[in-house]
Order: sequence, then C-alpha cells, then structure tokens
Amino acid sequence: MQLTTQQTDIALLLQDFDIEMEKLLKDWNAPGFCVGIVKKDKLIFAQGYGYRDYEEKLPFTSKTLFPIGSNTKLFTAIAAGMLVEEGKLTWDKPIRDAVPTIRFYNNELNNTVTLRDMLAHRTGITRHDSMWYKQDSLTRKDVFDRIQYMKPEVSLREAYIYNNNMYTAVGYIIELLSGKTWEEFVCKRIFQPLSMHSTIYSIAEMLKQSDYGVPFTEKRESNEIYKIPYYEETDAIAPCGAIISNIEEMSHWLAALMNDGTYIGKQVIPENILKATIEPGMALPNVLGETRGWWELLNPVYGMGRKTASYRGHLLTYHGGAIDGFHSQMSFLPQNKLGVIVFTIGDHCSLLTDIITYNVYERLLGLTQTPWSDRWLNVRLKAKQADKEARSKAATDRVSNTTPSHSLADYVGEYAHPVYGILKIEIKNSELQFNLGRIQLPLTHFHYDRFDTPDDELYGKESVNFLTNPQGDVNKVVMSIDEAEATFTRQAEILDSQVLTQLAGTYKTPTEGKLQVVLKDDNFLYLVFPGETESKLIPYKNLTFQNEKFSDNMFEFVMENGQVKALKSREPSGESVYLRI
Repeated sequence: MQLTTQQTDIALLLQDFDIEMEKLLKDWNAPGFCVGIVKKDKLIFAQGYGYRDYEEKLPFTSKTLFPIGSNTKLFTAIAAGMLVEEGKLTWDKPIRDAVPTIRFYNNELNNTVTLRDMLAHRTGITRHDSMWYKQDSLTRKDVFDRIQYMKPEVSLREAYIYNNNMYTAVGYIIELLSGKTWEEFVCKRIFQPLSMHSTIYSIAEMLKQSDYGVPFTEKRESNEIYKIPYYEETDAIAPCGAIISNIEEMSHWLAALMNDGTYIGKQVIPENILKATIEPGMALPNVLGETRGWWELLNPVYGMGRKTASYRGHLLTYHGGAIDGFHSQMSFLPQNKLGVIVFTIGDHCSLLTDIITYNVYERLLGLTQTPWSDRWLNVRLKAKQADKEARSKAATDRVSNTTPSHSLADYVGEYAHPVYGILKIEIKNSELQFNLGRIQLPLTHFHYDRFDTPDDELYGKESVNFLTNPQGDVNKVVMSIDEAEATFTRQAEILDSQVLTQLAGTYKTPTEGKLQVVLKDDNFLYLVFPGETESKLIPYKNLTFQNEKFSDNMFEFVMENGQVKALKSREPSGESVYLRI
C-alpha cells in the first residue's frame, strides 16, 4: 500500500511532466532518454521518452541496457573501500605502502600519493585519455605502468584535475591485492548481492541482449541525427567507465547508496565505505555561478567517485558519465532519500541529464522551476554556430608555396611516446596516413613539415609537425594532444643481442687511452670513458648509434669480414676513430 501511496504522490508532483519531457525531446533534437526515480528503497517511477534506437524507432524502457560511463567510478571506489575494510589498503597512507610496484613521475609523488588522492582526482596529473581512447591493444597493466611517465601539471592536492587513468590503476590494484580481476570482484561483491544480474561490462555482451541503447548524435553542420559507432575498446580502462546497466538495476544500486549500504534488509556495502566516499576530498570552483550567474548549485566538492553540493539549499550527491553518444547522471538527496537516474542518447544533448535531474528534484521538493533548458539551449545553439564559424576560418596562418623538406617516404615510420604509445605514419593512396590506435586518417601537407588530418566529424582535426635531427633525418613528431603538446620519437632500430655483444668491448683512443663499450641488462650499449659519466648509445641506422645526450654526436662501428675493427665518433667539430683492441 505504501508503494501505491508513493506512486500517487509522485503522479501529482509530476503532473504535466510527460508533456515537458516531450518538449525537451523536440527542443534539443534528442534521440531519446529515460528517467528513473527512487524513493527510499524502491523505484517508483521509470519512463522512457523518444527511442533507444532512433533509426528503428524502438522504445526506451527501464530495462534498456545503457553504458553508464564514469558512473562506473563509484563502483571502483567502493570496491577499493572493501579492501580498506579488510586491511589490504588504506585511504590516506601512501599507496606504495600497499602496492610497491606503482610508480609516479617523481619521488615526491611516489612517497606521498594516497588511494584517496587517486580517487579524488587530486594527484595534479592531467587526463592523458588519448593513451587509451580507441586503443584495443592496451592492457590494464599498461596503464598502471605508464603512470610513471605522466608529468603532473600542478602540485599534489593543489587542484582538481579529472583523471580516468587513476581509476584504471586502482582497478588493477584491486586485482593485485584480491587475486580477482576488477570485473570478478565487482560482480561478486556488488552486482550479485544487489540482484544486478543483467549488468555487464562489454558492448559485445550487450548486443546479445534484446533491449539496448544505440548511439546517435547530431551532425556539426546541421540538425541531422546520425548513427555513430559504439565505443568498444573498454577492456583496459573498464574500472573508470565500462559498466552497462539499466534503470531498474541501477535503482538497486541507488537504493543501497541511499540506505547506508543495505539492500532488501542485507548489508551489502559497509557503511564506513559510503561515508568515506562522500567525505569532501577536493573543492571545486563555482563555475556556473562565477561565469554565468547561475548559483543554484553551490560549493561542489569531489569525494571519491562522486560529488556533493548544495542544490538550492538541499544536499545533493551526484556524478555524470559519458562515452561516445551515451550520457548518464546518478544522484540523490541524502537527507530526503530521494534519487534520480537519467540516461540520455546524443552528445549534443548531454546536458539533458542535468536539466531533467534538476527538474525532477524541484518538482518533488515543491520548488519553483529553474529555466535550465532555456539557459542551456541558448548556450548550445550559440556554441554550435560559433564552432561552425571557427571551422570556416581554419588555416588562416598557412604559409603559401612551401614544400616538405623530404620525400613522403622519409616521414613513414613508427614514432613512440612513453604514455601514448605508437603513432604510425604510413603511405596510402599516395599520401601520408595518420594511425593512432584505431584512429586512422589521411594527412595533407599544410606548410613546411606540418601535415593535417581532415576535420573529421567524429575525431576532429589533428595537426602533426615533423622535426629533423642534426643529420637531416625526420626523427620526431610533435602534436597537441589532450592537455599538452607531446613529442613522439621515431622508433630506434632493434639490433640482435648477438650483434650488440659483438660490438661491446675495449677500444683505443687516438692518444692511446682506453674506453669501454658495455652491453647492459637493458640491452643497450653504453660508452664508458674512465672517470666520466657513461653515455647511452641509441640505435640509429645499421651499425650507427646516437649519443642519447647529444643528438649531433654519432658513433659508427666499422666491421670487416665479420669482425669489429673500429668505432668512429662524428660530431660537428670533426671525426675520431677508436680502434678495437
């Protein structure tokens, strides 16, 4: 009877709600969205609007499977919290105390970064999302290992900088300490006790089901809605955004969060963990108030896997999720035990997750309606027009009548970056081709040694600038990626270890002194002069090596009849020959 009463009360408070939702569909040119409302421990309202498959005109339902993106993060934070409860991790001691194999960019971070720092986005390290985006060969361990190359933008705990890779690393830490993969751990400890039996991790598994969302969005130059590919390369970064669920099963999750970790009378999540994740970890600026004068959402802070803020005087905890065409918002009012779930299809209408969420809360709290849709729709339309105008003015800085410094074949190769991996430059149809993971686009000469990709509807525009070394060879690619400029270096030639062993040995200088060429465990040769700092030799071409410290200092091994006879050193000031002893 209580449920019926709640439903009756909700029906009165949501009077004309359907009409308003249909208006939002039209105003925002939205393919479809679904709304769920949870009161105390029950889903008391669930309704889809528009379509889960815009092309086939299939209805959006409370059972429609939907990628929730970064709303996965709270699952990871709580899973890590379970290991804290077991004494395998701590929130506020250096993470290396429990996981000695983790490495950060410098010793200061190595000695101080905590689990809370990683989950509260306060390490000072920027996103580096291009490391994993459209990279299907990456593993979770790869992400974990590459953290050491991510240079911090600011000092630890100085600023809130969102970082998906820290959640991926925590997912890998869960595997290291529990002996179960992150997927196995979350399924056993969270999904199963919450009866989330349809909740899964992959698009491939989702497509085997009968009711699932299909990604559509609006074209940049028009109002046309078109289908876009699913984002499927989630294996490596699953702990930060791979969960796929539906309104009904996410209501079980929301009910447990709102009721101190209990679900159907059973303690599924320890209450201490929930308290820890909601505690303020990093203050966020009042962006909307300070930039637009919209002060309804006040003083947001990030905990671990979720934010809290005051919404028109009511404590609100919330988090969004986004992944190629799919956008979600999970939120609730802790003091009212009232929660809202919104799933939206369409990148151009992602803000509907916030707009609808606030609309529902204002109705249920008896507040006047804030014109969120009018506000954001005005911003969206202006931004779309501004973006169109900006693209029409691209290439105004192009220098006319220049040519590349080399033939196209000289630019071809694999260029490596310690974080982003391998950028391949190839030739296809008589033009250069840009290959970064699954992003493959043609490159057109812009000016000098700069080449640009087309302004792609999905991936935008990339601009790469090739650099040459002192020997005149193309050896680097510089491009803007994520939050900074990155330099990719042409992959060094890999020589057989037997050849390297043959090159190692003692050589005589022109003044009868001795020097050593040593092969170390890292499979690199090192030049060792007595009393001087050793120099690493980087394979260049054939038996020619480059001094790692000085790119204009080259070393060439001379072989005759299969025997090493000498070592030539070339630099701008001249050439020296060191005979093999």
